[in-house]
Amino acid sequence: MNRTDRLYALVEDLRAIAPRCRSARALAERFEVSVRTIERDISALQESGVPIYAEPGRKGGYAIDKKMSLPPLNFSPAEAVAIAVALSQAGDQPFGRHAHSALRKVVAAMPGPEGELARELARRVQLVRRPGESGEEVRPLGAEHVSRAIEEALLRRRVLRLDYADAKGALTSRDVEPGVFLGGRGGFWYLVAWCRLRDDVRVFRLDRIAAATVTAERCPERPLEGFATDVPEMIVHGTLLD
Repeated sequence: MNRTDRLYALVEDLRAIAPRCRSARALAERFEVSVRTIERDISALQESGVPIYAEPGRKGGYAIDKKMSLPPLNFSPAEAVAIAVALSQAGDQPFGRHAHSALRKVVAAMPGPEGELARELARRVQLVRRPGESGEEVRPLGAEHVSRAIEEALLRRRVLRLDYADAKGALTSRDVEPGVFLGGRGGFWYLVAWCRLRDDVRVFRLDRIAAATVTAERCPERPLEGFATDVPEMIVHGTLLD
């Protein structure tokens, strides 16, 4: 960890436990540096105006005045979309309008490129439901590493290598270009992607994906509309951030 990252991490670490304190020795062990380095870092933070103070005594250490130091708003695009997906699945709920308003403020406060990336990612997460339905039981996504790989591939626009079992259990290995994360139909989640093995768009149910690896190859540009899924008697709606 370089010094700039360590200074930021020091502030966040002290903020998380405020108003309690942490000793210089404990901080040194946590960041794998010397006690002297921690003391210099704390001094630099104090000189820059960060409200860190020392508590004397055997159980003393450094503490931060939480009331005088507001945490930065640093949601990642994936975190913003995760909030939007949770709100989309919640349906009508108390204070629902206020929750959506708060999400809009979060996105508005994100730096320009991050906000645009969040909006693009949100367009690729879609939910389906039957007319008049408020929602269905949500089934497990499948293996955690699979959903994480799909999230990363969608975020970075990378080709995925899948080991996929069909309804009869036959396993095939294929490279796909992720298009849309689709959830809600029967409670399952699906990946809609361009399958290079079939040379066409295919829908993969997540709990049938045995393995997923993000490759270094960037996906070619394909219109999002090309991944549209025709689900009879279903309403498909995107994840809204604005």
